[in-house]
Amino acid sequence: MPGLAGIISPSASLAAAEALDAMLRRITHTRSSVSGRHESQPLGLVSGWVSGRDDAGDIPICGSRGETYLIVFGEDFSSEQKSDGPGFASKQAHRWLERYEEIGTDFLSQLNGSFCGLLVDGARGQIHLFNDRYGLNRIYFHESKAGFYFCSEAKGLLKVLPELRRFDVRGLGEFFSCGCVLQNRTLFEDIFLLPPGSVWTFRPGHPPKKQAYFQCSIWENQTPLSALAYYEELKATWRRVLPRYFAGHERVALSLTGGVDSRMILGWAPRLPGELPCYTFGGRYRDCADVTISRQLARACQNQHEVISVGDEFLKQFPALAEKAVYLSDGTCDVTGAIDLYVQERAVQIAPVRVTGTNGGEILRRLAAFKPSGLLGEALGAQLAPAVEATAGTYAREIEGHPLSFTAFKQAPWYMASKFILERTRLSLRMPYFDNDLVKLAYRSPVEPVDENALALRLAVEGNPALGRIRTDRDQGTGSLPGIRQVRHLFQEFTIRAEYAYDYAMPQWLAAVDHALAPLHLDRMFLGRHKVHHFRTYYRDELAPYVKEVLLDSRTRQRPYLDGADLERIVNRHVEGSRNYTRELHKLLSTELLMRQLVEQN
Repeated sequence: MPGLAGIISPSASLAAAEALDAMLRRITHTRSSVSGRHESQPLGLVSGWVSGRDDAGDIPICGSRGETYLIVFGEDFSSEQKSDGPGFASKQAHRWLERYEEIGTDFLSQLNGSFCGLLVDGARGQIHLFNDRYGLNRIYFHESKAGFYFCSEAKGLLKVLPELRRFDVRGLGEFFSCGCVLQNRTLFEDIFLLPPGSVWTFRPGHPPKKQAYFQCSIWENQTPLSALAYYEELKATWRRVLPRYFAGHERVALSLTGGVDSRMILGWAPRLPGELPCYTFGGRYRDCADVTISRQLARACQNQHEVISVGDEFLKQFPALAEKAVYLSDGTCDVTGAIDLYVQERAVQIAPVRVTGTNGGEILRRLAAFKPSGLLGEALGAQLAPAVEATAGTYAREIEGHPLSFTAFKQAPWYMASKFILERTRLSLRMPYFDNDLVKLAYRSPVEPVDENALALRLAVEGNPALGRIRTDRDQGTGSLPGIRQVRHLFQEFTIRAEYAYDYAMPQWLAAVDHALAPLHLDRMFLGRHKVHHFRTYYRDELAPYVKEVLLDSRTRQRPYLDGADLERIVNRHVEGSRNYTRELHKLLSTELLMRQLVEQN
């Protein structure tokens, strides 16, 4: 997993250089990784990077005059700059420096992808720290009189700044309530995230100039299109931008589901029949809707299809994977991130590049993927409960305004990026729905309501008519009579809601009934139809010993932000099956693992 780190201080001292080395060691996660350093004493900078061995020869990229250099990670999908495998090709990065020498940091607004980087201009006496416009590639920073510390991973800062190894109560409350920390804050006091679309400039003797090279208001003020014009423009844009995500010399595979977003990719993928391997994640009970539908979709395009199952082997590995997920994501992804690590380990054997329909619904349909919850009220200590209660107000303020600006520029960096971090640990992740041209167009969707699911399905079928004969996971399609179509759709919706209610959202009274009827194994009637994982039953059965080992440990029970007696009651009631505390256990396990790995043992 590549990354960068650095310290900007009045003088590049030996202590700063030693601290940098410690940061780099902390963000080196594989034996094959290669690290390097670059110092600029006149600018008070020590900086370094960690990358894969194959990419190490391209870092840093030096300018034509030898006074400018660039450290950058990610991928760019600008129309002029085709991607060439994972990371940045040397010739591509050199073009970046050429553009910088022509127009300065304005070149960043021309980039299209997820990335972060450091550009040092010795001639102008400037340091530029930047990220992509959606904030998908994170940069953590800490600012004090001693200097400005930055790193791709919070653990690098925690390693060299022990005074920061404590939870921020407000951030912890938001994590418990929303599953993420809001407003570019983090779980740790005085550690923050570089806001999306940032270019921060540092000069000796001057305070940093903190600017944004992109403002979403530019897109918000566009004129909406009519339904017909929007569809035609969407089709033209999709046909133009999608090939960018299949470029390069490495093998590409499509992560396929039963919905409309990956189907849109499949319908227009720039591959001949049989040339695009596909895979789908499956569960342990039965072939879920995603598997059965995706298998048909791949067959219609004559493509190979594989199922990556999340079953008994995953449960055996869960303790180690959960700890690794929390560690690698700096606690921003809870223990369910173990699934992402597990499936990516198998997906990379199919292809090193994964194209996915992730965030299609969030961009085209403006879906909010998270909201505040009243969870954990029973287990919270007096220190943390007010922070959880205050989260709803913060969220309400942040969600005001344009809904697409929330999903693209707040939800993506605060909530979604944690999964992207884990997914990138083994492969290159490409997400066409984050293409700048597509997101810009999405702001112009009609004022009148548009069924975006039907619109996306129509577009997929125009790309490949065979895809229209296969129903979606919501039982949408073109092949049934209206009455039959409605009945099938209602049944499908019922099974989706029933599975959700029987798993994560099972009310406490029903959990008690299910416990009484446990010998009948009613869960097998509902689970596995649409979801590949079912943590309510995992925590109750196979993972119960691990849950009790971690959460009933004396260290956990004595945490100041928890009530030890209530914690014990929650764990025991869930394990015995009389109550459902699945989502509570996610957060409790995650924070405890984070405390042990990054706070106490860093």
